[in-house]
Amino acid sequence: MGTLALGCDVLMASRSVTPFLLVGATLFCLGLFTVLTRKNAVAVLMGVELILNSANINFVAFERMRSMSGTPLSGHIFAIFVIILAAAEAAVALAIVLSMYRNFHTSDVDQATLMKG
Repeated sequence: MGTLALGCDVLMASRSVTPFLLVGATLFCLGLFTVLTRKNAVAVLMGVELILNSANINFVAFERMRSMSGTPLSGHIFAIFVIILAAAEAAVALAIVLSMYRNFHTSDVDQATLMKG
């Protein structure tokens, strides 16, 4: 009986959401730092991707926490939507960065103010 209780404790400990939230918060902070401190447009896009990936980790972690009740894959579905959104955002932003580089020969975000017609 003690072994069964120990097995349940190990199972409940493995379902803790805290490590996933710590990783998600770390990724979010790194992404925010990257967005706020970089002038290169590609580096800013990488920071945005880090922020979106931190949201994905949180979606999947909370879905894992409540997988016994409700829709079993709702967190994964949200994560897939965020991945699709990030891919579309990356394609459009990369096209804008390439256009900016073609016109101004730089990928410095501060130069984007010169693009006002």
